[in-house]
Amino acid sequence: MTTTSTTASASRRGRPGYDREGLITVCVETFNRHGYEATSMGALSRELGISKSAIYHHVSSKEEILDIALNRSLAELERVVTEAEALDASAVAELEMILSESVKVLTTSLPYVTLLLRLRGNSEMEVKALQRRREITLRIAELIRQAQQDGDLRQDVDARTASRLAMGTINSIVDWYRPVGGAPDAALAETVKQIILGGLRAPEGR
Repeated sequence: MTTTSTTASASRRGRPGYDREGLITVCVETFNRHGYEATSMGALSRELGISKSAIYHHVSSKEEILDIALNRSLAELERVVTEAEALDASAVAELEMILSESVKVLTTSLPYVTLLLRLRGNSEMEVKALQRRREITLRIAELIRQAQQDGDLRQDVDARTASRLAMGTINSIVDWYRPVGGAPDAALAETVKQIILGGLRAPEGR
């Protein structure tokens, strides 16, 4: 019974060495190196060292790989904002959490977030992903606006502009950060949070 179950499980996984998660990660890294549009299923086959039919055992198309990758990174970023908004805390405290946790998402899911940030809206799927990114930025802008009204952040800065600049700072990490191990980079998250909020906090005594 055990032998039959093990054999069936191996058959579902396809070629040994790649489960679905591992295959998608290699594909995402390949998209990042060569560009999504320029990467064919044949190129993915060569990169993985398996046949195209073995890839199709896990996914139906290149588009499905992109969809899975984008949903993974966006869902993580949306989760961070939703959890912060659910806190019984001040707007600035919720913002602090979002900034720190967004950096941690980026450092632990670097290939996936990198792919998301390189989208150009060349398909309906990409347009929808970009819209979800914009919605995250707008939710952060609303928190900044609330913190300004609370007197915790300076009021001479447009909230939407501040939100875009904050997320732009975090997103720029993909251009130079190289992770060591799989743990989130807590020190980097704290540094980024302090730099961003340092320019936004209201002066003492106001």
